[in-house]
Amino acid sequence: MPVINVTLMEGYDEVTRERLAKGITQVAQTVIGAPLEGITVTLQELPPANYMRGGTRKIPGTPPISPSEIIRSYLAAMEARDLETAKQWLADTALLTFPGGADFTSLEAMIEWARARYRSIGKTYERFDETGTDEGAVVICQGTLHGEWLDGSKFEGIRFVDWFLIRDGRIVEQRVWNDLSETPAKR
Repeated sequence: MPVINVTLMEGYDEVTRERLAKGITQVAQTVIGAPLEGITVTLQELPPANYMRGGTRKIPGTPPISPSEIIRSYLAAMEARDLETAKQWLADTALLTFPGGADFTSLEAMIEWARARYRSIGKTYERFDETGTDEGAVVICQGTLHGEWLDGSKFEGIRFVDWFLIRDGRIVEQRVWNDLSETPAKR
């Protein structure tokens, strides 16, 4: 069973250290197939005064917001139709792909497309999964949709999965799958 030792400069908060240890554990489990209970990760902290790179003392950097938190913030802004806040999370070249192969490069175009489908929509989240890839961080969230059809009738419990690619703290791509079109709508 693997024992993985990480030397880390002092100064990272507990949440960041926990995310790092869990991430390393998940990678070890995936790559070598070790059972979760057999993977040990230790973080050894080094005082910044005892660290030098390139002849210069360094201090810990500020860890980035987690990919899942980026997605939660983006989706909350979208649900509130706060497009200016939502746009702050999108890369300039973001591609948003919705059911039926509907591709958008702007939130305004996506909102206009959605107007013909429903009056309002919201999400109840069941889980968020994230992983690192060579292209950036991938976040997958899933749960159910609720809202109001065009005729004013309510809907709920409709399954969805959203897939996101994040690079440099911005959403580069969003792919959406859901069962809205499979649900008898009273439009």
